[in-house]
Amino acid sequence: MPYLQLEVNQQYPVATKKLLAKRLGDIFSEIMQADVNRVTVTIRELDGGVWRCGDADPNPSALLMCDIRRGRTPEKREEVAKKLIAACVEILGEGADLLNVEFTQHAGDEMYHPTMGGLSDDWNPGER
Repeated sequence: MPYLQLEVNQQYPVATKKLLAKRLGDIFSEIMQADVNRVTVTIRELDGGVWRCGDADPNPSALLMCDIRRGRTPEKREEVAKKLIAACVEILGEGADLLNVEFTQHAGDEMYHPTMGGLSDDWNPGER
């Protein structure tokens, strides 16, 4: 953990997805005070598969789900969401209004990370 899952309506070159994964990992690590080696990013290209509903016809959309260890303030989560969206806009050309960010918070021991020693510790503010 963290696990950042981006679902988009288009396809992108592997180099673009790799660049975005690096940027998202760096942003998350810096703002959320987490070891970047813990960050996993997936980019799911769901051609015609992500829609925002409303009063009119649904519109193509995108969604970034962030599974994180609990403990960050709402202000930190809002800050990282804004920067993650900005990176998606810059690298993918997605409109900021098309992308929602959602957080699911977990206890550290709900994630097993073999290269980090097994079950994760709970997040603490001094972590890096």
